Amino acid sequence: MKTKILRQLRTTNEYVSGQMLCDELGVSRTAVWKAINQLKEEGYTIEAVQNKGYKITGYPDILTAEEIESQLNPGDTVKKVVYAPEIDSTNNEAKRNAENGAKDGTLYITESQTGGRGRRGRQWVSPSGSGIWMTLLLRPQINPANASMLTIVAAMAVTMAIRRAVAETGADVECHIKWPNDVVINKKKVCGILTEMSAELDCIHYVVIGIGINVNTTEFADEIKETASSLFVETGKNIKRSRIVALFAEEFTKYYQKFLNTGDLSGLVQDYNEMLINAGRQVRICDAKEEFNGVAAGIDSHGKLLVTKEDGTQAVISAGEVSVRGLYGYV
Repeated sequence: MKTKILRQLRTTNEYVSGQMLCDELGVSRTAVWKAINQLKEEGYTIEAVQNKGYKITGYPDILTAEEIESQLNPGDTVKKVVYAPEIDSTNNEAKRNAENGAKDGTLYITESQTGGRGRRGRQWVSPSGSGIWMTLLLRPQINPANASMLTIVAAMAVTMAIRRAVAETGADVECHIKWPNDVVINKKKVCGILTEMSAELDCIHYVVIGIGINVNTTEFADEIKETASSLFVETGKNIKRSRIVALFAEEFTKYYQKFLNTGDLSGLVQDYNEMLINAGRQVRICDAKEEFNGVAAGIDSHGKLLVTKEDGTQAVISAGEVSVRGLYGYV
């Protein structure tokens, strides 16, 4: 019920009558009053004026299911939000629930992870109140070989969500993607994405897309402080985290539908390359076999990076154990 009340109050800057809320929700005035008081206890500023009704004038920076679901669009891929104050990792929670039949489009989110992970098993530090730690559970009917492309779809959605949220504050900073899926502001990483899958040869059971966004983080470990940052550090603005999540859900839906329509990234290449900070830049490619310099040209329909080598030939780089760096730093 709190979700529905929040959604009604968000839709207008005017007062919403208690009777209208009762009629919409099919509950008593007492039930509405109790729900309003619960919302106030959670940090919402809600004015109550006799013969006028209720008006919301302030929102807390929280990530509860009600706060996020009240901002979702009816057609969004995210259908349900599951919130926990603290958890080992949202990817682990999503996988546990997926094994027990959790539905496609469920988003798991927490204030704090005790065992957050990044790529290659690295620890992802995720303290309370500092960021967005979430995992989206999907059950797409696609070729398992193409599931890794969902990481790029998610990176595009995060990038656009951050761009829109930052623009709403009036800040003037640019958000891009460092191939394949690191989201960066001012050449510093603010978001990492970890996609995992359970599948058979020709059938996906589920995919979980874990996303960690540094929103309010101000301190970073020595080994990453030169390459990592947060939205607050880079913009100087306080951005409501739930707003970013809601914008992500909207943007992901748009890109995900294009991906499902084609089965690959062919419908997204142009948009992705616009977001790609490496595009047109000198990069250094390092893997177990060789190292070489070249100019990044963008991605192909499978998310592989196209690099023009110094001898004029083109290399096609797959994500994985390959390192892509700018000649003079992280980007």
